[in-house]
Amino acid sequence: MKEYASDAIRNIALVGHQGSGKSSLVEALLFNSGAINRLGKIEEQNTVSDWEEEEKERGLSLSTSLIPIEWNEHKINVLDAPGFTDFQGEMKNAIRVADSVVVVVDAVQGVEVGTELVWEYARVFQQPIIVVINKVDRENASFQRTLEDLRTSFEEYKFIPITVPIGEQADFKGVANVLTKKAYYGIGEKREDLPADMAEEVDEAHVALVEAAAEADDAYIEKYFEQGELTFEEVRDGMRKASRSHELKTVPVFVTSGTANIGTIPLMEALLVYASAPTVRRVGITPRGGGELDYLMPPQSDEKPLAAYVFKTTTDKYVGTLNYFRIFSGTISADSRNINATKQEEERFNSLFVLRGKEQIPVTRLHAGDIGVVAKLTHTTTGDTFADKKTDFEIMKPDFPAPLYSVALTPRTQQDSAKLGTTLNSLCEADPTLRWRQDPDTKEIVLEGMGSIHIDVTINRAAALGVGIDMHMPRVPYRETVSKERESTYRHKKQSGGAGQFGEVSLRVLPNDEEAFAYETKIFGGAISQQFLPSIEKGIRQVLETGVIAGFPVVHVKVEVFDGKEHPVDSKDIAFQIAGREAFKDAFMNAGPTLLEPIMNVRVTVPESMMGDIMGDLNQRRGRVQGMDSVGNKSIITAQVPLAEMMRYGNDLRSMTGGRGLYTMEFSNYERVPAHMLDDIVAQHREQVEA
Repeated sequence: MKEYASDAIRNIALVGHQGSGKSSLVEALLFNSGAINRLGKIEEQNTVSDWEEEEKERGLSLSTSLIPIEWNEHKINVLDAPGFTDFQGEMKNAIRVADSVVVVVDAVQGVEVGTELVWEYARVFQQPIIVVINKVDRENASFQRTLEDLRTSFEEYKFIPITVPIGEQADFKGVANVLTKKAYYGIGEKREDLPADMAEEVDEAHVALVEAAAEADDAYIEKYFEQGELTFEEVRDGMRKASRSHELKTVPVFVTSGTANIGTIPLMEALLVYASAPTVRRVGITPRGGGELDYLMPPQSDEKPLAAYVFKTTTDKYVGTLNYFRIFSGTISADSRNINATKQEEERFNSLFVLRGKEQIPVTRLHAGDIGVVAKLTHTTTGDTFADKKTDFEIMKPDFPAPLYSVALTPRTQQDSAKLGTTLNSLCEADPTLRWRQDPDTKEIVLEGMGSIHIDVTINRAAALGVGIDMHMPRVPYRETVSKERESTYRHKKQSGGAGQFGEVSLRVLPNDEEAFAYETKIFGGAISQQFLPSIEKGIRQVLETGVIAGFPVVHVKVEVFDGKEHPVDSKDIAFQIAGREAFKDAFMNAGPTLLEPIMNVRVTVPESMMGDIMGDLNQRRGRVQGMDSVGNKSIITAQVPLAEMMRYGNDLRSMTGGRGLYTMEFSNYERVPAHMLDDIVAQHREQVEA
C-alpha cells in the first residue's frame, strides 16, 4: 500500500443499527476499488470485515474492523463498527477517531434504536453526518418513507438527497444523481441520461440541494437571492462546506443496495468530497492527570507535535497484542520510539502496518490523519495517547456506558484459576465497557458487560487465550438488618483440662439508620474488665461480614453491651469474642431480621407503540414508574426497579421489542425486601450452602 499524505485521507465511521447492511456495503466498496475480485456474503461467511470465527457463526459484527480502501488517489479508512447495542463501546470509539460518520439506515425498517444511539454519539463528538439508505432492493423498502422517518426523528437536521433511487424493491436498478442530473445503472461508473419520468422528482430535489449549498456560504446565499441560481461548482463547494460542518446540521443522503452493489460508485465519489479531511479536525485534549478540556486547533499536519489515540486493543494467542491508533497530528514510522503519554512509558514500534480485515499490510510511515496498527507494545491499552516527550496532555477519552449485564465466573481448573485475573485484566483494558471485580458481599468473581452476547464473546476470547471459565447467575448483593430491639445473654464456658475459657455477655441489638454499625458499652460496676470490651466488638464484627440469616453483610445495626461476667483465671480474649458473637447472633434472630435489596434507576427507550407493554412488564418486576417522555416516535420510561428483577432484563427487552428497545441502569439505594419473598431468599441461600 502506498503512502498517503493527510489531504488524501478520509476517515469514516460506518455505523447503524444491527442488520442495516454495513458489512455488505463494505464488500461493495472494496470490490469497486479492486481490492477484492468477488463480493463476499454474510450467509457465506466470507466478508472481509466479519473475519473472526465467532462473527461468521453468529452472522453478526462483534468488533470494529479497519478497512482501508484506495480510490482515485485517496485512501478511505472505513471503520466498520458493530451495530449490536452490546458493542456500543466499539461503536463509540470508532466515531471518536473518525472525521465523518456515515449512518446506514435500512430502507425497510427505517430509523431504529441503534440509529438514534449512533446519532447521539456523533452529536456528542461534533461529527458531521452522512446518511446511506441501504437495502432499497428489498421487499417493502421505501426511500421516501425512510427519508420522512429521518426528518421526523431528527427534526433539527436538514436531510438533502444527493442520489435518489431509480425504481424500488425488485425494480431497483440504479440511482439518479441530483447534482449532475445523471443516472448510474447497476455497478458501472458510466453516467447516462435520466429516465423521463424522473425529471420532475430530480428537479425538485435539485432545488433543495442548491438552497442547502447556498446556506453554507454568505457569498453563495447572496448570489442565490439575487440571481436565483448557482453554478455547478458553487453548488458542489457549498454542499461540501455544509456536509463537513456539524454546526450547520446538513446531512447528505445517498441510496444504495450493498448486496447488489447499486449506488455505491456515486457514494465512493461523494465520500471524497463530502467527508471531512483529517487536517480540519479539532481535537479535544485534557491535561495529563485531569483538568479543563482544551483543543488542538486545525489545521493538523505532519509538522505539529505527535498526538495519536489508541482506540482499540486486541489480544491474539499467537500474534500477541495489537493496538489500533489514529494519528491526529505528527507522524509515526516503523522502528521508531514513541512516548505513551498516559502511562509515561516509552514504546518501541518494531513493525507498523494497516489491517484490511485480518490481512496485515506493512507500511513504513503513517502521516497525520491516518490510522494504523502496531503489535507487541508493552504498556499500551485502549484509551492511551502517544505524544512527544514534552507533551503534557492526553487526548480526551469518551464516556462509556455503564455495564448492564453481569455473570459470576468459576475457573474450571487450578491452572485456569492462576491465569484468570491476568486474562480478565487484559480483556477489560482492551474493552472499556467490560469490568470485573471480586464482590466482597457475595464472595464471587463478577464479570460485567453490556449484554449476554458481549459476555459470551468475552468468555470465548478468554478460552482462545487458554483460560476455561464457567458462568452462572450472580447472587444479588442483599444486606441483612433488623427491624426491632432485642436482648440476649450468652455464656461461653469451656473446661477440657488445663486452662479453661469463660466469658458471659449480655447485649441488645437495635435498628440504626444513621450508620452501618455502631458499638457501645453501658457496663457499670466492672462486670466485664475494660480489656475485654474490644474482644466483644471483634467477635461481633466477624458476624457483620458473613451475615446471620442468609450470608450477606449486616448493616444499620447498633449493639449495646450492658452486662456480663468474667472469671479471674479462665476469662480471656477468645472467650469474649465467642460470647459476643453468639449473643449478637441470638439477639439478631429475635430482632425481626430482614433483608435489604439494591434498587436501580432504570431508563428504557422503546418505540411509542410498545410503551404500554413495557410499563406493564416493569410493574410485574415490582418497578415504580417515575416518569414518561416522548422524543420523536420513541418513548422514554424512567422507573425504580429492584436489581433482582433486572438481572436478565436485556434479553427480555430485546425479545419484547424485537431488538428495538434500549435501556440504562444505575444504582439508587437499598430498600427492604417484601416479607413474602424473604423466606424464599433465605431458603435458596441454605440450599447453596448445603450444595
